Amino acid sequence: MRLFALCLTLIATLSHAEPAETDWLELLPAEDLAALEAMPEIDHQGAEGDSAFYGAGGLKQQADLPAVMYSTRTVAALDGKALRLGGYPVPLETTADGRFHTFFLVPYPGACIHVPPPPPNQIVLVRYPQGVALDDIYAPLWVSGTLQVEPVSNDLADAAYALDADSVRPVEEADL
Repeated sequence: MRLFALCLTLIATLSHAEPAETDWLELLPAEDLAALEAMPEIDHQGAEGDSAFYGAGGLKQQADLPAVMYSTRTVAALDGKALRLGGYPVPLETTADGRFHTFFLVPYPGACIHVPPPPPNQIVLVRYPQGVALDDIYAPLWVSGTLQVEPVSNDLADAAYALDADSVRPVEEADL
């Protein structure tokens, strides 16, 4: 009887455990990863008055970015996979009480605020119906749920993946 109770406790614990952590690089097909690793570093600095450097609105324009920076290629094996991904939110839509139920998750803070944004296969649209309060978009989050290969486009950015989140929580020091 004790062994049965122990098994039930273990099953209950495992059923509530978070999925395995997925690294952002796992979202890249092998050819995109190789191209990004070979790419020279992007210069985000420049003289603000330099019209060759800044375009409309003061944002940097770089027409000569490699094609991999616009890649929508995905990893088919991740479609429908339950996973946990850490990243930074870029808020899109809120609930009536101001909680964000739709946001992009990106691999580094401020990714969609600066030009260029990450490639679409490094941006994940997160749908979280109950919403999450975002006091600081520079604070990292853990997002767990089912990843879908799903192209999404809006005025802010393009994403190659979407994730229906089961849970969204801040990254704690204990997680590191």
